[in-house]
Amino acid sequence: MRVQSDLIWLNIVTLLLIAIITLFPSSVLRVILGLPFILIFPGYVLTAALFPRRSALDGLERLALSFGLSITVVSLIGLALNYTPWGIRLYPVLISLTVFIAILSLAAWYRRRRLATAERFALSFRLSLAPWRGQSLIDRVLFIILIMVILGALGTLGYTIATPQVGEKFTEFYILGLDGKAIDYPKEMKVGEQGRVVVGIINREQEQASYRVKIMVGGRDDGEVGPLMLGPEERWEEVISFTLQKAGSAQKVEFLLYRGEESQPYRELHLWVDVVD
Repeated sequence: MRVQSDLIWLNIVTLLLIAIITLFPSSVLRVILGLPFILIFPGYVLTAALFPRRSALDGLERLALSFGLSITVVSLIGLALNYTPWGIRLYPVLISLTVFIAILSLAAWYRRRRLATAERFALSFRLSLAPWRGQSLIDRVLFIILIMVILGALGTLGYTIATPQVGEKFTEFYILGLDGKAIDYPKEMKVGEQGRVVVGIINREQEQASYRVKIMVGGRDDGEVGPLMLGPEERWEEVISFTLQKAGSAQKVEFLLYRGEESQPYRELHLWVDVVD
């Protein structure tokens, strides 16, 4: 049996996966189609674009390259997304890989068209043991190892996707400038002048939690906020004021977060402020 238009079918499956994820997010087809979409498709189209000639690589080499390059491409795309506002989330990854597959498919199609029909690579499946018998022992062993690695990777990824993971429990504790950004903190103040910052808490503990925020200025207690009851994923932000009563450079202003009635701080933040007369 010979399969023509492999690039077309590959993109059709990709579009089908997008439709399934959008319309039926809990479907098992999401996992079945998602595994080759991540582990095979990106590397396959890249290999097809780099080596359009039939004689350039044999089947085992193409399979190995498809698998290895897919891991590399997915990792690089994930790394790039990590530095964008979208982050490493489902739809940014899905769209990025889809665009990559489409562009490389066009590149592979163009490069194949420039070759004679007989020289073009075309995906084919043959139910015959003759090619297997003609391979050397080393080729057979390498092929078996490669298949085992791919099946192991597919199984591991499938288990990871199918098994609910318990997320890490923690609390976000942060301070911002008055414009809501991590800049423009008070750096220089006058004695008796009131400094102000935005203090924020996000409960990632996966359960309701109670918090207190204590403000320490130069080692002395300058006030406390709370108790604050926050549900899972609930955010609290408030403008907190503090006053420095004596002149001096690099005076420490501390913000201590306590959980419940605990006596030891759960999180600590601080600013260094120069105070002048």
